Amino acid sequence: MALSILFSCGDLEELNVNNKKAKEAPAGTLFANGQRNLSDILVSTNVNRGVWRLLAQHWTETTYFSEARYDLDTRNIPQNVWDILYRDVMMDFETARISLKELDPVFIEEELRQNQLALIDIMEVYTWSVLVNTYGPIPYVSDSFEGGEALDIDNASPAYTKAEDIYHDLITRLNADIKTLETTTETETLGSYDLLYSGNKATWLRFANSLKLRLGMTLAEAPGFDAKTIVSEAAPKVFTSSADNALIKYKETTPNTNPVWVDLVQSGREDFVAANTIVDKMVALDDPRLPAYFATVDVDGTDIYLGGIYGVKNTASNYSFPSATIMDPTLPGVLLDYSEVLFYLAEAVERGFITTGSAETYYNQAITESMHFWGVEDADIATYLARPEVAYTSAAGDYKTKIGVQKWFALYNRGHEAWTEWRRLDAPTLVAPPDAFSDVPLRFPYPVAEQNLNTVNYDDAVRMIGKDVVATPIFWDVQ
Repeated sequence: MALSILFSCGDLEELNVNNKKAKEAPAGTLFANGQRNLSDILVSTNVNRGVWRLLAQHWTETTYFSEARYDLDTRNIPQNVWDILYRDVMMDFETARISLKELDPVFIEEELRQNQLALIDIMEVYTWSVLVNTYGPIPYVSDSFEGGEALDIDNASPAYTKAEDIYHDLITRLNADIKTLETTTETETLGSYDLLYSGNKATWLRFANSLKLRLGMTLAEAPGFDAKTIVSEAAPKVFTSSADNALIKYKETTPNTNPVWVDLVQSGREDFVAANTIVDKMVALDDPRLPAYFATVDVDGTDIYLGGIYGVKNTASNYSFPSATIMDPTLPGVLLDYSEVLFYLAEAVERGFITTGSAETYYNQAITESMHFWGVEDADIATYLARPEVAYTSAAGDYKTKIGVQKWFALYNRGHEAWTEWRRLDAPTLVAPPDAFSDVPLRFPYPVAEQNLNTVNYDDAVRMIGKDVVATPIFWDVQ
């Protein structure tokens, strides 16, 4: 893809232009494309790749149900996700980074280049974390890391890197990116090519620190990491309101619509209904987000919310579909939001990682922000928070359970993060359906192509984790 740098001549007005500064962001198109592809794979509900809502048991299936029974061995889902994240996301970011680094200094001021490189690297860190959290050890590469062999088109058999080593490097990279954005005096970044924040440097700093908070909390119980330092450094500089949410905005018309609209509405398919796993819990709590999450179904003349039994064949017309809101072609894709950050802060207080604020306050704010996002009125929020089963002081379980259950509700429609947080916090309790191929997966198995075409390095990766099965936890998933 060509670099988006424009030049013109022959106009005397051009004599007043600073020719040392790029008129348009180098490699901007690649950066935007990587952002969009990342959002698409996380938002997608395509049964050949986007099974995240099934893993989190937010939805279940109707016509076909092997994915809800965790058939990740005979289905090509691990291969498709792997290919998209490496080929369509990481390669776009990496090519943009290389192109920008090689751009002649005469065409771009150095501080602008550094800002742009920092943004690209932050998106790479985000994507690498998704890959590690999905598979474990993976082929990896980084300027600050020796031995990485990923993303080299001349190397079809890259070595794998330990997941723990990757996480250490991701923190190092993120710290460097934050320092760059804090110290450069140039305020411009990638401008309109940035689909998240239109190049707003201050908001990118809050996003980078919020991502650092996420990584730190993911490492909360992982041996060999100083999660407390990571979290305490990031916490004062994270999102301050929902205006900071990292959103990819979709449009009314193809090919720029939300993937869920493509998968369900444009295709005319009725493959998914609400899972009883989540609906039963939300109905019991009279959760005011129900109308935003699901449609009602008529049962004996009464409109109710009713979830299909998870992991078995369901008749679509008998159960609640995803709501019209969820199937809106313009519904944004969320990479990280304020509600998620507040739940991390509540947990950080309980773990003694930070001393500012109270877990209860952050917990209440997190639920409130989630409900505001879905259009719930303040009075209904107050009623919900006052319920004994919801209130932080009286809700059942320890802090992991209280936070985990409410975070699972709030992460509805963000299946990958909901699955990750369930693995990390072990809440709520999710049970594999009858005749499932496995227990609820803790990771994806490696793609078949890796087993067949990169066998030596695949075998090394398996030795790192013990066994290439879905029951093998990611290193941070301490049981």
